Order: sequence, then C-alpha cells, then structure tokens
Amino acid sequence: MDDDRPDVLLTGLLFYDLVLTGLGRPPTPGEEIWTDGMGCGPGGIANLAVAAARFGLKTSLATVFGDDYYGFHCRDVLAVQENIDLSLSRTADGWHTPVTVSLAHGNDRALVTHGQEPPYSQDVLMGVPPESRTALVHLEAEPREWLAKAAANGTHIYADVGWDPTQQWSRDLLDQLALCHAFLPNETEAMAYTRTDSAVAALGTLSELVPVAVVTRGGEGAVAVDQTTGEYAEVPALDVDVLDATGAGDVFGASFVAASLGGWPLAERLRFAVLSAGLSVGHHGGGLAAPGWYGVDRWWRSLTDPDLKKAYGFLTDRIPADVGPPVLHAPVTPPARLH
Repeated sequence: MDDDRPDVLLTGLLFYDLVLTGLGRPPTPGEEIWTDGMGCGPGGIANLAVAAARFGLKTSLATVFGDDYYGFHCRDVLAVQENIDLSLSRTADGWHTPVTVSLAHGNDRALVTHGQEPPYSQDVLMGVPPESRTALVHLEAEPREWLAKAAANGTHIYADVGWDPTQQWSRDLLDQLALCHAFLPNETEAMAYTRTDSAVAALGTLSELVPVAVVTRGGEGAVAVDQTTGEYAEVPALDVDVLDATGAGDVFGASFVAASLGGWPLAERLRFAVLSAGLSVGHHGGGLAAPGWYGVDRWWRSLTDPDLKKAYGFLTDRIPADVGPPVLHAPVTPPARLH
C-alpha cells in the first residue's frame, strides 16, 4: 500500500459563504430584518474537505478559485489554515468565485447564490485521478468520467446526492452506485429515488445496490447497513440547539469516512458521524463548523449524561492523544491574508 496516497479525494464547486443567523423569522418582501449572528468562509465542496482534514485525513481537493478576493481568501483558508492539498485545483482568470448568502432559520436555511459555471469541469480538473484511499462525491444526473477511473484504481467511493429540482428522481442515477463503496443520502432523497415510504425500506433497497448504505434522518438520527460485515445499525440524533444547519450532511459524511478508514464497527461509525454533525450545527457555516478531533474531545470531556457516556464510551479508545489545536470557526469578517 502506498502511504503517500491521499486519504480523501474531492472535487466540486466551491462557494464563498456568508451565513446570517438569529433571524427570528423569515423576511418578507420589502422588509429589513437585523440579525444577531453572522459568519463567512469557504463553502460547497470545501465543507467536505475541511471536515475530513480536521480529523487528520490527508485531503486532496480539485476545485476552481476565482481570481478575486473571495477566491484568494478561500484558498488561504483551505491551504494554509486547514492544510488541504490544492495541487489539483486551479485559479481561473476573469472568473468570479460564486457567492452564497445563507439565511439560517430554525433547523433549515434558505440560500441565494450569485455565480456562473466554472471554466474547468470536474473531469478536466481530475484528469487521471491520483490513487486515493477514498473519494467523497456528490452524484449528479450526468455521470462524471473520473469516477469510473477512480473506482478502477482501487479508490473506495463514498457518495451522496443532492435535491433534484425537477423532482423526477430518476432511478438512472442509482446506476452509478455500481462504482460506489458507500451511499449516504438523506431520507427524503433515499425514499424518492427508491420509490419507498420509509427510511428503513429505502435502506433495504439501497443495500442491494451498494456495499454500505446509510440513510440520514435529521433529528431522528441515521440507519445503516454494511453488507461487507453483515452489520445493521440505527442511532438517534443528539439533542442539540441548532444555530446553522449548513453543511451538517457534509460533516456527517466526512466523519463517517474517517471512522470507516479506522476500521470501526458500523454502530460506532454511525454514532461518530451523528455526533460530529450535531456538534457542527452549533456554529456558523459548513466546513468551518466541523468539530475535528479537538471538538469531539472537548465534548467528551465535558459530558455528564450517563446514557450518552455509555453510548459513546468507545471514544475513550478512539480519540487520539494529540487532538490538535482549537479549531477556527467562521469569522464575522474575513481576516487579513494568512500569509
């Protein structure tokens, strides 16, 4: 095994996110609402990259940065602050980094984005994908050529899927699961694509198509089947106050990969991912809300609930001796250049 391989390979569209919280209620046309919370930083595919890197995984990201302030800032955060390998990424002259304003309200958020399609596709960025232990991908209706190449070189592909704006939920998309090691949709997506009426029923259908199937259920936790080990697991969500749910699914996916690379039992992998996602919603943004080992260790040391201490007792043997420095969360105002 080549120890120089990335643990996680990623590609996708990056956004500069501006997240507003504390709205109280959604705004109406013609109305101005003042908020009591704000955070900014890289979003989109950066959410997965940061969440993975904060668990000590060697993370390689292929994305496009605009040649503007937002692009330079996001590149600095990812490369310098989070130590993510950007050698596969490009800066596009004359192209502006997409900007998303997220209005977080309750357990959900509304998004408004300004931007254009990047001048380089995923397949152009990847070329011949480098050998990697895993790849985290968002499946789309049109298959990406690099996925088949990555699967052929032994990379385990962990995939999720986004909302289908056409609401056709074409089952053709599920054909791509033949390339995947794991599939991690939410229950709405899972039921829609499998034409089933419950998360458990959807899981049963998906488990016939992919070795590891996970269905996330938001406030109800998650369920999963691992056909390679014969395990089934169902875990509840944590009871947490939600500041901003942006990127929680990405944090869940990256955490599940980190635990899977550690060879943990399925129930532990699922609890760990639920915990990480739960910790992330207490902070602004997606990736920069990811807890990393530092955040998990801090939660574990402060835990007093006896039931949770029992359920998460496995963390005693899983948390590394060196959990790293405190993670940096999304600032209200971007700082000066990091270098």
